[in-house]
Amino acid sequence: MELEKLKKIIADVLNVDPNEIGPEMTFTDDLGADSLDIYQIVMGIESEFDIKVPDDKIENVKTVQEAVDLIKGAAENK
Repeated sequence: MELEKLKKIIADVLNVDPNEIGPEMTFTDDLGADSLDIYQIVMGIESEFDIKVPDDKIENVKTVQEAVDLIKGAAENK
């Protein structure tokens, strides 16, 4: 469920087909996201999942799956 919502957020920000986004894809190399795109994705995550993503955690997230894991962890600690 988190993955599908995240794919929609990423697709909206990067203007790509959500069906082409896989968990192993990296935000910068595979999806072509820059720092502003990543900021917008994080804002979308925080809004959609009603969580706060700490800045130090964002820096460690490189792949879509790592973002899903971060969302799950933040939701559990809420």
